[in-house]
Amino acid sequence: MQNTIITKDQPLEPEEIQARLALMLNRFKAAQKKRSNWESLWEECYNYALPQRGGFTGQPMAGQRKTDQIYDATAMDAADQLASSMLGNLTPTWSQWFGLKAGPDLSDEESERLAPVLEKAAKTIQDHFDRSNFAVEIHQCYLDLIVGGTASLVFEESQPGSFSAFKFSSTPLTHVVLEEGDNGHLDGAFRLMKLTLEQIKSRYPASELPSEIMRRAARDPQERFKILEAVLPDGLIYSYHACLIEQDDQPVLLSAGSFEQSPMISFRWLKSPGEIYGRSPIMKALPDIKTANKVVELILKNASIAVTGIWQADDDGVLNPANIELTPGSIIPKAIGSKGLQPLDMPGRFDVSQLVLDSLQARIRHALLADRLAPIASPKMTATEVLERSAEMSLLLCATYGRLQSELLTPLIKRAFMILKRRGEIPDIALDGRLVAVDYRSPLARSQGQKNVQNTLSWISSVLAMGPEASAAINLPQAARFLGDALGVPNDLIRKDIQQIDLSQFIQPAPVVEPPPVDDTPQQQGDQA
Repeated sequence: MQNTIITKDQPLEPEEIQARLALMLNRFKAAQKKRSNWESLWEECYNYALPQRGGFTGQPMAGQRKTDQIYDATAMDAADQLASSMLGNLTPTWSQWFGLKAGPDLSDEESERLAPVLEKAAKTIQDHFDRSNFAVEIHQCYLDLIVGGTASLVFEESQPGSFSAFKFSSTPLTHVVLEEGDNGHLDGAFRLMKLTLEQIKSRYPASELPSEIMRRAARDPQERFKILEAVLPDGLIYSYHACLIEQDDQPVLLSAGSFEQSPMISFRWLKSPGEIYGRSPIMKALPDIKTANKVVELILKNASIAVTGIWQADDDGVLNPANIELTPGSIIPKAIGSKGLQPLDMPGRFDVSQLVLDSLQARIRHALLADRLAPIASPKMTATEVLERSAEMSLLLCATYGRLQSELLTPLIKRAFMILKRRGEIPDIALDGRLVAVDYRSPLARSQGQKNVQNTLSWISSVLAMGPEASAAINLPQAARFLGDALGVPNDLIRKDIQQIDLSQFIQPAPVVEPPPVDDTPQQQGDQA
């Protein structure tokens, strides 16, 4: 793994290495035991909503059919739609969904001088995100988040000379075991992998493998060996160990070191008290999903009966069911006085079952927000309608967005910042929230400030309409800077040195409306009869 600081100053003795690995394995087994309580629930959720990603029980095979028992795909479609909505509203592809801004400890003069530097650094980081496989892997993470409630993204540094400095991989829940720190975050992570000998040599070039592993790989070059990677908090850094684990062998250390920022970023949809792993919207809708799947199965069985029919006949010794062919033009003999072959009426009603199914599907889509985060149907939406839709989306995902910002976005940007700063592509400044802070500019983040923008513009318009005296209360440069920040305008485009402006010169006095002239000419009355 790239970006590992290998500890070479104090080499460890083999006994101490084995003691550390044994301690790490015991910690892994304890965390794996706590995780086992979730596996049956995860398996059920993935079977109905994302069957190609499951595999918690049994040994999955490549190309295996996993949708044979799926009769209703409402949950699968709604999960895909919600994941796409999160991708477009949280981390949109080829869009500047975050920026860097001066922190509260800097003065206005220092902030203005630093703004172009920070904006360029943010664009450099975003450019590496866009050139990497981030969009592909984060979408898979969003699917895991929606179905399993927990997702894990591995953020590695690419080899020098690669197209992007970043390399991402979405780790399924079947291959990850997590620990929760005292801060409530998923700081400790274990990842299980199976690699061939060539892959092991490529990933851990300095590793020394046992002769037995080399002989097994020589007999079968495609044989895969179990690898365990562990990233655990160690004070202000994260210790890293990778080892080879086989059932009958002792663990073999492949690589060791430390990270400033954890490369394994794990995040949750919703967390229940006392639990480590997250709860998902699929778990919430699972009863309706299972019921809808069974209803569709019964409807299909009833439809098969309605098409082919079930027949009955008198047991008169004449009619032989084995010789009957239900084809056009066929002649079926029957005994004199018997009714012959008769269709059996079925009591099932398609209309009732369809009503039940429609209600179930509507509840599933509602639980997965598919009915409220659906694509815009009308291409002629007004600006007010767009703002209202963004505000509704913000309210629906407000709590989830707050958790994702803390567990996903902030660690993601901080690790990207550290990698590029060490490479010399961005300035050596501290991203600590005091000197430099992260400015989230995704559509979902900006929608939360749209109401403030509307209120500010409405207030300015109302005050200007009151006349020159009232307009003195408006600090127009400060209002413009506030609107720029709320709308996600790059910081280097907003000047900080503009003083207050007298707005009275821009306000035209209201025209004086003179009353219409009064006609004092007496009216002539008509002739009276």
